[in-house]
Amino acid sequence: MRSSVIPTGETIMADTVMLKFVETGQDYPDKRTPAERARDFQEIADRYAAPKAEEQAGRCSQCGVPYCSVHCPLHNHIPDWLRLTAEGRLKEAYELSNATSTMPEICGRICPQDRLCEGNCVIEFSGHGAVTIGSVEKYITDTAWAEGWVEPVSVGTATGQSVGIIGAGPAGLAAAEYLRNAGHEVHVYDRHDRAGGLLTYGIPGFKLEKEVVMRRVDRLKESGIIFHEGFEVGKDATLDALRAKHDALLIATGVYKAKPMGIAGDDKAGMVEALDYLTASNRKSFGDKVAAFDDGSLDAKGKNVVVIGGGDTAMDCVRTAIRQGATSVKCLYRRDRANMPGSQREVQNAEEEGVDFEWLSAPTHFEGKDKVSGVGVTRMRLGAPDASGRRAPEADPGSETTLPADLVIKALGFDAEELPRLFGAEDLGVTRWGTVRVDHQSMMTSLDGVFAAGDIVRGASLVVWGIRDGRDVSAHMNAYLKAARAAKKAERKAA
Repeated sequence: MRSSVIPTGETIMADTVMLKFVETGQDYPDKRTPAERARDFQEIADRYAAPKAEEQAGRCSQCGVPYCSVHCPLHNHIPDWLRLTAEGRLKEAYELSNATSTMPEICGRICPQDRLCEGNCVIEFSGHGAVTIGSVEKYITDTAWAEGWVEPVSVGTATGQSVGIIGAGPAGLAAAEYLRNAGHEVHVYDRHDRAGGLLTYGIPGFKLEKEVVMRRVDRLKESGIIFHEGFEVGKDATLDALRAKHDALLIATGVYKAKPMGIAGDDKAGMVEALDYLTASNRKSFGDKVAAFDDGSLDAKGKNVVVIGGGDTAMDCVRTAIRQGATSVKCLYRRDRANMPGSQREVQNAEEEGVDFEWLSAPTHFEGKDKVSGVGVTRMRLGAPDASGRRAPEADPGSETTLPADLVIKALGFDAEELPRLFGAEDLGVTRWGTVRVDHQSMMTSLDGVFAAGDIVRGASLVVWGIRDGRDVSAHMNAYLKAARAAKKAERKAA
């Protein structure tokens, strides 16, 4: 595969700069001290300087079967752009990285590389420590922006067809770019006042600074993609109205409904949903007025904070609370550390910053009459494996205790909203989980010309999978629109 990208005549040079994993150790960009990090929402580590990026890229073993690429949802050409980086051919590395991803610098920042590319790196298995793929990926595209190598979106010859995309998150934005490449008129509808979805309002700035997202959105706007921000489908227009306006539609809303806790009293004052909490914090970073933050409801300052959950959203919450000046921050998770679904790197970062983890712990009740004052906790133990193969947690009798809490953040994950009802489209097929049902061969829903992609189809997942789904669905939509053009042409010819 790689010989088609890089001429084979250059292998001698490559041999002098690659396979350095024995003599060169793994070295991530330096993180700022926990004390410095706790004072702001800036990213916790800077990008590499050029010599260090080249050195670390040169550790790649250039293996015959690149498991890093296999386990990347986008199947990025990782060994190839690592080799180009090591050789100092950074613009070419950027072009190759950009060929498979519409947001490489975003993935470089927020992908859980320890579970994907780096976690499957061959030299990780050999005990030498994985190549620092995510940090190099971030370096490549950040440099491309700084050097002016990021070109405007390539707009294809106009097709005369219009596409509507509902949702401006990773899947919607990726699809919008590819559909604009194909020459379609593209409209993006989103309920929020800024595009980006969870990239903008769900992920804190210490993982993904907001200007990194906004420059991608601005690039799409400059290409002629029309954004309808603050637009709610079902309120400002029905799905049928949008179907009548466009030649094809894409539903890429994501999943935003918080999973219920199912414990009596979980609606007391001082108990909030994770996304409400994170959105308020991110809005403040934009300089917005947020009443629920300004009155203290969604501000952790001076409070004993308990976050319930063990995924990446829970990690975002605990680390945000630290930065807001919480008195104490504890994370309750019903399994042990090894079974935690969130990134282990995020857990490490949180521990460094002062978060206490209560492993094998689950809430039983919430104390306080009208406002929460504490969380009743029981210790758990891992029993027999459940249907997923993970050992199921079960209560350990007699282990109950109480943790003080002024603010409890519920971070148990997200479900799909009731889109048929919200959109006024009862014919829109959904699964028993509420996700949109699609034909997986075409990615089309039960409604002709209406496609769906991203979390609203697969359930809550990773940003990189949203980008992959946006890329895939755009190809299916292009095929549908091309067939529609051909059919119209045939009708005119027959007439």
